[in-house]
Amino acid sequence: MPQDKIRLALILGSTREGRFCDTVARWVEARIEDYGGFAIDIIDPAHEDPAHAIAARLHAADAFVIVTPEYNHGYPAPLKALIDTVGQPWQAKPVAFVSYGGMSGGLRAVEQLRQVFAELHAVTMRDCVCFANAWRLFDGNGALHDPEASQAAMRTLLARLCWWSLALRHARHDTPYADAA
Repeated sequence: MPQDKIRLALILGSTREGRFCDTVARWVEARIEDYGGFAIDIIDPAHEDPAHAIAARLHAADAFVIVTPEYNHGYPAPLKALIDTVGQPWQAKPVAFVSYGGMSGGLRAVEQLRQVFAELHAVTMRDCVCFANAWRLFDGNGALHDPEASQAAMRTLLARLCWWSLALRHARHDTPYADAA
């Protein structure tokens, strides 16, 4: 692990009142802290203006983890607005996903997000963590009833995110992405 921590933007994808996103995001944040090596910046569009306050923070990030629900077979409109508002800060950086929802666990939302981030020249992680029927998997304190499989998946996601973050950080430093074409 390098001495400089990887600057990780943890982005909450839902802005609904009473959202379950907070529970999942707290679990994700705890796993990231347990893993180590990351400086976490939590970006919550429910409490911030994406057009002004968030752009510089996304630009400073080396990597992104997006916690997204699946609403009506897609991802939430506020997440789309955040992504589209800033554009360039996503380029040549890795994006990982933790999703939740009903039967699909949010995977349909993740597949749509992969297409969007490909257009933005970001590198999406193959590994993800998903929670099908998430509200049944967590107890009232936000802990998983059966955490082993999800924790193992999260460790794999973070190990690969770390690798891509460092590789792309070095590449952006050696040759700015805008200079590559």
